[in-house]
This record gives sequence, structure tokens and C-alpha cells, in this order.
Amino acid sequence: MSLPLEGVRVIEVGHMLMGPYCGMLLADLGAEVIKVEPPEGDIGRSISPHWIGPHNAYFASLNRNKQSVVLDLTTDTGQADLGKLVRGARALITNLRPAAIRKLGLTYERLKRWNPDIVCVALTGYGLDSPYADRPAYDYVIQALTGVMALTGDPEGPPTKTGYSAVDNSAGMMGAVGLLAKLVEGKGGQIDIAMYDVMLSQLNYLASAWLNVGERAERYPRSAHPYIVPAQIFPTRDGWVTLFITHDNFWRKFCLEVSRPEWLDDARLATMAARRENRKLVVDLVGGLLAADTTERWVARLAPLGIVVAGVESMESALASEHTRSRRMVVEIPVTGAALRAVGNPIKLYGTPDRLAPPPRLGEHDASLFPEGE
Repeated sequence: MSLPLEGVRVIEVGHMLMGPYCGMLLADLGAEVIKVEPPEGDIGRSISPHWIGPHNAYFASLNRNKQSVVLDLTTDTGQADLGKLVRGARALITNLRPAAIRKLGLTYERLKRWNPDIVCVALTGYGLDSPYADRPAYDYVIQALTGVMALTGDPEGPPTKTGYSAVDNSAGMMGAVGLLAKLVEGKGGQIDIAMYDVMLSQLNYLASAWLNVGERAERYPRSAHPYIVPAQIFPTRDGWVTLFITHDNFWRKFCLEVSRPEWLDDARLATMAARRENRKLVVDLVGGLLAADTTERWVARLAPLGIVVAGVESMESALASEHTRSRRMVVEIPVTGAALRAVGNPIKLYGTPDRLAPPPRLGEHDASLFPEGE
């Protein structure tokens, strides 16, 4: 059965994470993604110390379902070959620096001569046009500049980055959304996605509180929510549990389950507003209870009541969980001499199969995309 983006050719001139992740999302949905690499290849081909058959683990996690061609875009021949690809493409994605994007002719203004319908997606740190445009931009730096680090971690500890590449991944997804919007519109043009802008947009309600009423965002102990109490992690007898009581009905269920009906009549605890005003009291009372039993027991007692609760799992246990298996979120791709295991596509299309082709070897599709003599 066909996938929704079959017949849509996308050129990817990207490296490492943001651009390749954007391209892989589109490839998983059926797009023909042609990865244009310099003679030395995407730097992602050598980042990880781990290899699965002929594939570097880092590169493999971001480049399945693609084709690879080697073009030196600094040469006239490379530019001519890029033009051949552009003529038959609907989009081009790049996450090079703005100066390199312009130098290599990867903007809509430069490519429309070959194809006025092409959509060009520039994924950069600070935007194509910005006072910071050509500063180096990495996930870490953007987290630092947008306040994300300052908002993360224990208030007594240092600013903390997220545990994974939240900026690169988020910007890659925004690039895919922007591109799909232009494909639906049916017109060519330039899309400008800045990692900086993406992370500011995700501060939404925290930014709104500051912009409108001057409320400064704070860090709370144990990852607590700024408005909802109790909503944080708590230590248990054998680990940690996340408890998130979002409204008074859940609070009532919780109090009755833990045999504390008197909390329902205590003016300091009875309502969401009261619990927010008396955060320390609530956290101390609830924390004392949860510390007396195991994570598994608390989840077993509270989850059937509809209360939002979960153990704090490791990545390894999450990948091995029954729920992960039920969602087909760990997939296996046969590769030369091995089986490559990867995180699956989160977009589930009913009635269509997963697309699972191995990542391309460097220049693997040179001959098929550029037959000799053409």
C-alpha cells in the first residue's frame, strides 16, 4: 500500500541531526529523500564509536529510507548535478550555516531558475537573516540562550540541559511541518526555521506569564510544575514516582485511596488554588506517604483510579517495555551482516505498513541517479 508522500522527491543537504531528522520523518512517510553529501560524507557517519554492520550507529539512527549521492557543491559540476536533482524535486532541506547556504546556492532565489515550484527549507541556529545569523549554533548553545537551561534542573544546582537533543529534534519537526504546509499550498518558496525561534515558541505559557503579568519562571525542586500541586517526582521506598494531580476530583480520589479523608476538609489542601499557595505543606504530606511504599505498588493502586502516575523509568527499560512493543516503536532493519535496531516512526498511519530501508552507504546511489553520459 502506498504512503502519503510517495512520488515527492526531497533533496537533503544536511549533516548530523536537525536536517537529517527532518528528512527521515519525510522519508518514513514515503518521500524519496536524496541525501547530498560532500566527498568526505556527513560528519554523522563517524560520530558514534558503535557500528552495526557497515553503519555507524549515530548516522543510522537518522538516515534510514534515504538515498545518498556525493556532490561537491563548491564546483561547477556539483552545481550542475544539483540542478538536475532540483528539476525533479518538490523540496530541498538544509541545515548548513546561512553563509554556506547562500554560497552553495541552496536558497529558493537561487534554485527557482531550475524549478519555480521547489520549496526550500533552511534549518539554522538563528535564522537566515539575524544579527546572530552566522554564529555557530548547537543544541547546547540554543538551550543556554533561550532560557531552557536556566529553567531545568534542581533550583540548588546549576542550569541543566535536557537529557537529549531537544532543540535539534524540535527544529527538525518544525521544518517538516513547514514543508508540508507549502506542499499543501502547492507553491514554491523559502521557509526559514531558526532553532532559537523554535525553543522560544515552546516556552508558551511560561513566556506568556512573564510577558503579560511579569511573573518570573522559576525552577522548583524535583521537577515540580509551577502551577499544579502536587505535580512532580517523589521518592518511593525503591525509586521514584511521578504524580500529577491536575484537578480537585483527582485529589479527592487520591485522598480517599491513601486513607486521608481529612485532607478534603482542610482549607489549606482542599482546592487547586489552596494547594498552590501551600506547596511545601502539600509536598511534605504527600511525600511522606509515597516514601513508605514501592513505586510499583503506588502505580498499581493509583493508575486504575485515573490518577496520572508513573514510575520514573530508564531509557533502557522504556525501550524494552510492553507498551513500546505494542506501538511498534522499536523496529529491526536488516543490514549487511547484522540487524539494525532503531526507534520507529511515531506517526502511525492506519492501513499502511512501516517503511524500513537501511541507511545509505556514502554515494550508494550515484550511478542510479546520475547514469553515465547523462
